Amino acid sequence: MKIQVCGPGCARCNATEKNVIEACAQMNLPAEITHVHDMLKYATLGIRVTPAVVVDGRIVVSGKIPTVEELKKILSGIK
Repeated sequence: MKIQVCGPGCARCNATEKNVIEACAQMNLPAEITHVHDMLKYATLGIRVTPAVVVDGRIVVSGKIPTVEELKKILSGIK
């Protein structure tokens, strides 16, 4: 599973990345997690509002900081 956290590196984006890492750890989910800081790169993914989370090319969260519990629910539906 490939998970991309998209955003310029602000506190909200960093909090989202931290929650993604924690959710994957709690679920014992092997995932390749990256943070896309380049606005042009995440714009090509269809991201208009950050922070955003993209799982295997699909936008699953945009414009808010998802909680660990929200992420676990989202990721359990995908794996």
